[in-house]
Amino acid sequence: MTTRRVRAVAGMAARAAAIVVALGAAPVARANDLPSFAQARAAHPVSDLTLLDRRGEPLQTLRLHADRRVLPWVPLGRMSPSLLRAMLVSEDQRFYEHSGVDWSAVAASAWGNLWNTRTRGASTVTMQLAGLLDEDLTSRGGRSLMQKLGQAWVAGRLEKRWTKAQILEGYLNRVPLRGELIGVPAAAQAFFGKRPGGLDARESAMLAAMLRAPNASPEVIATRACGVLKALGEVCSGLNDEVGAVLRRKALSVADAPQWAPHFARLALKPNGGPTQRSTLDATWQRGAVNSLRRHLAELSGRQVEDGAVVVLDNASGEIRVWVGSSGSQLSEAAQVDHVLARRQPGSTLKPFLYELAIERRLITAASLLDDSPAQVATAAGVYLPQNYDKHYRGWISARAALGNSLNIPAVRLSLMLTPEVVFDRLNALGLQLPETGGFYGHSLALGSADVTLLALTNAYRALANGGRYGEVSMPGAAPARTSVQDKGTLSSASSRSARPGQVADARASFIVGDVLADNNARALTFGLSSALALPFPASVKTGTSKDMRDNWCIGWSSRFTVGVWVGNSSGQAMQQVSGVSGAAPVWREVMLSLHAGRVPSLAKAPAGVVQVETRFEDQDEPRRREWFLAGTEQPVIHRAAVTPTLSNPTDGAIYALDPDIPPTAQRLRFTHEGRLDNGAAQWRLDGRVIGRGAAFNWLPMPGRHELALLDGRGRVLQQVKFEVRGAGLRTAPGGPPGAGGRRGADGKGAVPKLIPQAAAGRPNPG
Repeated sequence: MTTRRVRAVAGMAARAAAIVVALGAAPVARANDLPSFAQARAAHPVSDLTLLDRRGEPLQTLRLHADRRVLPWVPLGRMSPSLLRAMLVSEDQRFYEHSGVDWSAVAASAWGNLWNTRTRGASTVTMQLAGLLDEDLTSRGGRSLMQKLGQAWVAGRLEKRWTKAQILEGYLNRVPLRGELIGVPAAAQAFFGKRPGGLDARESAMLAAMLRAPNASPEVIATRACGVLKALGEVCSGLNDEVGAVLRRKALSVADAPQWAPHFARLALKPNGGPTQRSTLDATWQRGAVNSLRRHLAELSGRQVEDGAVVVLDNASGEIRVWVGSSGSQLSEAAQVDHVLARRQPGSTLKPFLYELAIERRLITAASLLDDSPAQVATAAGVYLPQNYDKHYRGWISARAALGNSLNIPAVRLSLMLTPEVVFDRLNALGLQLPETGGFYGHSLALGSADVTLLALTNAYRALANGGRYGEVSMPGAAPARTSVQDKGTLSSASSRSARPGQVADARASFIVGDVLADNNARALTFGLSSALALPFPASVKTGTSKDMRDNWCIGWSSRFTVGVWVGNSSGQAMQQVSGVSGAAPVWREVMLSLHAGRVPSLAKAPAGVVQVETRFEDQDEPRRREWFLAGTEQPVIHRAAVTPTLSNPTDGAIYALDPDIPPTAQRLRFTHEGRLDNGAAQWRLDGRVIGRGAAFNWLPMPGRHELALLDGRGRVLQQVKFEVRGAGLRTAPGGPPGAGGRRGADGKGAVPKLIPQAAAGRPNPG
């Protein structure tokens, strides 16, 4: 033996002595911190969580960790025997003989290093598992001497606390393999599309060859796998090509798993809730709603609409049966946005709550005649000019028909009776969580000027379905839903400061409103008799469209479920020729039919305190019918309300601005009044001079302050108002000096201007 090798042997002896001393001084506390087998299995950090429906059917797989893929723990009994043999041949041939450290392998490794001979590493399966359980015992740049000593010490403790089978099971589930793959279950699925129990000898040898150097080249892996196969008495011909093909194969990704409820999964899945977690969703209904929404939006291509959302609530339990947050990446540029929780303007879908409140307070009945004629509402910010969706007016119309046909003017008149503050408080009591005040929204709140979420609005409709009882949305076994994108709290805290479970609306008034919304005849003027809202079973439904055609809604209920659908654009871009009945209603109809396939819902049962009476209208405004009333408000004959003639335009204090670039004849101001005059036609007196007669008069405005009086046929003043016209001097009208138009046609004929008050309170929302 040469002098150099003698010195090397002496050095080895010194290092061996140091190892013995170090092992004796190893921290006992680290071993005491070792988890039990049950604890390690329970804390297994899976990267992919799977959402199950209420019956256990997979709905959605969600990736929690982008840098690694770890699948659920697989018991040793469900691992392939070929895999176990191949792994032990490759990594630890004396696994069942040593007690954590293979001292013969340590000596062989040391001797090989002395003679510059390559040997298998001395780390046993137990030592490798020790490093996997304690990250301080491993490092990417190679283990230090102290880390090796720590692994040896912990391995000895593991052998005393875990059985050999448990050590093997833990190792195979935690060992890093190629790339992002952690554990044999993930590698078996990625490379072979199999579960660990289905691996054959050649596949097992390939995985065993990756254990020592997971990211080695295909040639190196093939060589090592061939050695493993030979040790097992198997043939390894053609292995090079097979390994190359396996490593080039596209691994299965999360996208290959069921992807039916991504937005709900992000809310419901808990990181520590286990690899598979059950939800309240129904897989059949969820898939049907997704397909219905996508199919209908595809049919609307070319009309600038790409986003949508659907939610279904169980009326009795409040559980969510369907949650579709988006139309998907193939249709939408905002597929990651959860539109069930996004705040949008609801349009006319708020009207049922106004009518319920007005009936509850006995301000109206379903048969009361409401005035559907042009109106101007004076506000602190100017004059609010609501309009009907189709720009037409029906005159006197019953509350049933006004709500069924979604007329805007009667709804605003109800808001005037109730006041915006009362309406605001009721909407918040139903969980809509409006952030401002009633005065902030004003009377436009009646037409849906506030922003709400689809989830909160659908749950408010569920309260009507349940006779006015408000209840929170229930998501048992999952994280509570948020009612808005910004709110990070739970549903119960986010619903509203004033929303509390219990009786919010009157059960009798809620029933009457539900009956109106289920009446196909009541909505025939606007929607016809064969619209998407007409179902073959009892269902109450309301559509809504926000201003500028930005949002379509359709929300309704049966005795079992409440369904909400929203269609629009996440960007807020206006749609083209898409209304609530053509945008959201077809999806609502398909979802409702799917929910009740094979089971017809029951009729709503009238609560105590309501009566149905044969009713006729004195002036034959509407056909005779049987109508529901709160007990004590029933009327067999409906009369028109007596209305004192009043000025409807202009209103007192109005300010109008003239545009010098628009011809004067196109800027006439139309004087109108409401109510019937018993003493002949109205007379219009401006600044002390009668300028015309008739139900309306078109005046060519002059800059300045003016006083207008409405006179009856006898010259008696009924009402007078003051208003102001501002702007540059008018150009001379054809055929006379400025103001000559005021003397044209006492019958009020001529061009009708569309002057906008300078401080107008915003545009009306269509129904």
